[in-house]
Amino acid sequence: MARAIMLQGTSSDVGKSVLATALCRILYQDGLRVAPFKSQNMALNSFITREGGEMGRAQAVQAEAAGLEPQVEMNPVLLKPTGNASSQVVLLGRPVGNFGAGQYHLEYAPRAWAIIRQSFAALQEQHDVIVIEGAGSPAEVNLKATDIANMRVAALANAPVVLIADIDRGGALAAIVGTLALLDPEERDRVKGIIINKFRGDQALLQPALDFIEDYTGKPVLGVVPYFRDLQIQEEDSVALEKANIRVPAGELLDIVVIRLPRMANFADFAALTAEGAAQVRYVENLGQLGKPDLVILPGTENIRADLRWLRQAGLDRGIGQLADQGRLVWGIAGGYALLGGQIRDEAAGENPEVVIAGLGLLDVVTVLEMGTATWPVTAEICGEGPFLGPLRGLPVEGYIIGQGQNVVKDKAGCFCFIRQQGDKPVNRPDGAVGRNGLVIGSALYGVFDNDRLRHRVFNFLRARRGWPPVSFPVGESLTDRRDQDYNRLAAVVRESLRMDLLYALIGGKRD
Repeated sequence: MARAIMLQGTSSDVGKSVLATALCRILYQDGLRVAPFKSQNMALNSFITREGGEMGRAQAVQAEAAGLEPQVEMNPVLLKPTGNASSQVVLLGRPVGNFGAGQYHLEYAPRAWAIIRQSFAALQEQHDVIVIEGAGSPAEVNLKATDIANMRVAALANAPVVLIADIDRGGALAAIVGTLALLDPEERDRVKGIIINKFRGDQALLQPALDFIEDYTGKPVLGVVPYFRDLQIQEEDSVALEKANIRVPAGELLDIVVIRLPRMANFADFAALTAEGAAQVRYVENLGQLGKPDLVILPGTENIRADLRWLRQAGLDRGIGQLADQGRLVWGIAGGYALLGGQIRDEAAGENPEVVIAGLGLLDVVTVLEMGTATWPVTAEICGEGPFLGPLRGLPVEGYIIGQGQNVVKDKAGCFCFIRQQGDKPVNRPDGAVGRNGLVIGSALYGVFDNDRLRHRVFNFLRARRGWPPVSFPVGESLTDRRDQDYNRLAAVVRESLRMDLLYALIGGKRD
């Protein structure tokens, strides 16, 4: 039966996901069969497994660091916010409906607990150690009665808890002491150590504070992890800037804009665009920030109608239209593809009585919104026309689809690609649309920029339009290779920062 260790935080965004990734890689390097687990995850970044199940991307990253194929049992409950107080609930990789916050916590969360127990038990049977990530803070007293993400999970797993505090945001000592004070005595006893994360400066100057924490709380400080920004490790809900693998001449950095929709989905897909140092990616929220970028991306969204209203209120619909008129490259993904179309029809109406609303009108597409969501990984073949896509015709690409509707293209000859395989099933289905002389592109495919040849074509096509020479990219090294190298670098930093003897003592040694 697998042992377990759980990382909880004094608040959200203290670095639990990245430290869990580091522990997964460290334990994997040390010869243990290790798996990640997060019972309930609230995130707009998701991952589609080989079987077509949807799970939190952070747990997929942790699985990759542990040398594993991601599986939905690693994150059995995924909440994808659709509004200020509502979320789509994904259970074991499949959507089960939209719930208001109160309805979910009082009615559905208790029923999800049985699935969480089953998922954790399945992972225990297959591995030596489970690295569990908590959610938010265990000291949120208003949520403790319905907790299925923190101390209740620690008790289920009989896991020692390590409390993580972010010192970069300030108030770390107070956050540690306050969190422990708000825990019940048995919960406080379960906390076996503390990690200070994101530290900048001379650790010797921090030592008096570390001594105070240990004396005051009776809990050992397991280590101080430095602040770092140059590793390609995706966090839960933040856009990470990645290291540069190539260097372009001064003044030749491409400008790529992603529209920061309020309910933007899977923005981690755009990390690849900054990974090689050829471009900067800006996330813009108003017309004044738009500028004259080389490429504008409309990302996926968990609420197409609401984000279309926001887009218009911000004036960004006009700005994007003007850039398309000027011949700039515009790319819509999933919900962003629907926003570029002529009409969006909601057959069910749902919470909004509008049945037909007008899109931006840049593609000759009608999107019909349907109930439910289908997810699957796909392999496709580029078939589009125009100065950008024409030279790529026949190029195989991989991605994934999270379908919230059916896109109907009026001119089938203008599609972006043909989907050749959906999961394990061969298909032959057109996807996407191309307009405005091949410079406005829409597609249901997420993850498309992770394809090296397509991404490099984007860069050099945009460079040629600027009159810049093409860039030669390293041969034989993929994004996957670079991520693996970064997992090792992350593990080295964290291993050096932690008292690994104490950490291993918590999980019962290096091996059974």
